[in-house]
Amino acid sequence: MKENRKMKEIIIRALYALIGVAILAFGVATLRVGQVGLDPYTAANIGIGNVLGLSLGVYQLIVNIIILVFVFIFGRKYIGIGTVINMVLTGFFIDFYTWIYDTFFTIKINILSQGLLLVFGVVIFTFGASFYMSAKLGNAPYDAIAPIIVDRSKAQYRVVRVIQDIFFVILAFIFGGPVGIGTVINAFFTGPLIDFWNKKVSTPIIEKSVKEKVNS
Repeated sequence: MKENRKMKEIIIRALYALIGVAILAFGVATLRVGQVGLDPYTAANIGIGNVLGLSLGVYQLIVNIIILVFVFIFGRKYIGIGTVINMVLTGFFIDFYTWIYDTFFTIKINILSQGLLLVFGVVIFTFGASFYMSAKLGNAPYDAIAPIIVDRSKAQYRVVRVIQDIFFVILAFIFGGPVGIGTVINAFFTGPLIDFWNKKVSTPIIEKSVKEKVNS
């Protein structure tokens, strides 16, 4: 009975992690279509991937595997089903949503549309990231870096995440990735916004839902 409840809980959390990844990928695709700059990690991966002649999905998967080795050594507790879901699917989801936008929607790029897409994209991306992280089934390799450093240094998560994101902004700029105002905003506000969503929305919703469904 106890094992069945545990398995049921894992399945429910995995579903929430998948939903979170799908949401954050939609946010990134929105920023991509708006041509306002992507989050630092994706922008760097697109830039380096283009130099190597690889799609975002393929290159990001390769980088995630490399970072996963680091996470496995220094922060194994952050690895779980959610880690696999994120590292395997995020890049391909972004490519898919971008194709949907380009195929079925005609968006005239101007200051107004870019402003709206920027705000919408950042909000959706950070909420999706928070949602999959709050499922507590492991972080994506990139998202596990800051918590590992925090565990070992006792530094503030927000500060560490901002420094990490700025580093990848520099990489994106060097390799010609889609850097823009959205990249800068994500670099400075991703950590604080994810922290906000975690405390106010994602964790309360998921924990309440898991408890109700497991006990039903």
